Amino acid sequence: MEAVRSVSLGIWFKVGSRDENETEQGISHFMEHMMFKGTAIRDAFAISEAFESIGAEQNAFTSKENTCYYSRFVSDKLPRILELLGDMVTSSLFRQDAINSEREVVIEEIARSEDTPEDYVFDLFTKAMFPAHSLGRPIIGTRNVVSSFLHDDCIRYQASHYHANNCVVVACGHVDHDELVALCELHLAKLGTGTRNTRDVVEITPADSFALLKKDTEQAHIVYGMPGIPLGDADRYAASLLDTVFGGGMSSRLFQEVREKRGLAYAVYSTNVPYYGAGQFVVYAGTRPSNMMELISIIRREIKKLLETGLTAGELERAREQVIGHIVLSMESTSQRMAKLGSNSISDLEILSLDESIRRYREVSLDDTKRVAQRILSLDPTVAIISPFDEREIRDMLVQMISGSKN
Repeated sequence: MEAVRSVSLGIWFKVGSRDENETEQGISHFMEHMMFKGTAIRDAFAISEAFESIGAEQNAFTSKENTCYYSRFVSDKLPRILELLGDMVTSSLFRQDAINSEREVVIEEIARSEDTPEDYVFDLFTKAMFPAHSLGRPIIGTRNVVSSFLHDDCIRYQASHYHANNCVVVACGHVDHDELVALCELHLAKLGTGTRNTRDVVEITPADSFALLKKDTEQAHIVYGMPGIPLGDADRYAASLLDTVFGGGMSSRLFQEVREKRGLAYAVYSTNVPYYGAGQFVVYAGTRPSNMMELISIIRREIKKLLETGLTAGELERAREQVIGHIVLSMESTSQRMAKLGSNSISDLEILSLDESIRRYREVSLDDTKRVAQRILSLDPTVAIISPFDEREIRDMLVQMISGSKN
């Protein structure tokens, strides 16, 4: 990207919480923390100081399927950044005293998540939808398992997943490809080889349609959803446009019906969450507890309307231009472009040019969106709610609402 003087660089590993067994819950996220806690030549303070002394931003994230260590910096700092990140991902010590203190940090993070109902309700929903699969577990792990992590656990997990065949390096901005390759050969040489992690196709068999938690909250937090479009599925373009019309912006049907016309919620939206071999289509809304059942009834009514009549030609065109506009604007950001390239590369998806991506959205027809709506929205829903109401009371109302609409 010749017009910029910065670079966004990410070292991606194809490992996340879905790769953990029951005794490892949360270790992918914990490893992300530990990579910043010291190597053979730098302690935690020295790592932070090294990035900040050259004006670089640095961070990391863990998802259910990937882990990424990234930095954004002025382009002439590329050799220094790759040396720093390379040292972290290849030579972290995982000292037990650092593990002991960082466990407490993560446990605090778990507590914060549980005290943030608009986030925690998604964990309840995902657990209900994937009760027998690792995708259903929270990325952050549980207190009991995180409290058990030791030095040997980190070493073993690193050896299993942090190797060259499970890694992709992505850099976007004012960067020379040949220089990048040479620096990777120098600073990532300690990465061993191994077998790239594989993903299974997930059979979604919810054990219970409802995940309900009683909590003293000012709002009821609702996630209403069903299985969605998997990662890389050919229907993802039509699904994106369908989602945009349904709940993807301020002009969407849900936003207009729930917030603008009735004032029932400040936040209401829908989104498709793709994984390899599985997906989730979800609606989130937060509302006063007294409005909860009315809001769920509106969501169900709008889904029914979408199934029966589909999108209008005008809605499809507006959604198409909205999505394409966002894509074009994102391509001007080194960070967003790095994230897009990285997630596609590490997930073994095709890398499309901007023109090709736009072409695929241009090709989506009304019939495509109607077919995808039937594929997703006709499925039985899973509902997760955090509210101050008794669980049995909510369950009875939901059963009556959902069974009544089928009769």
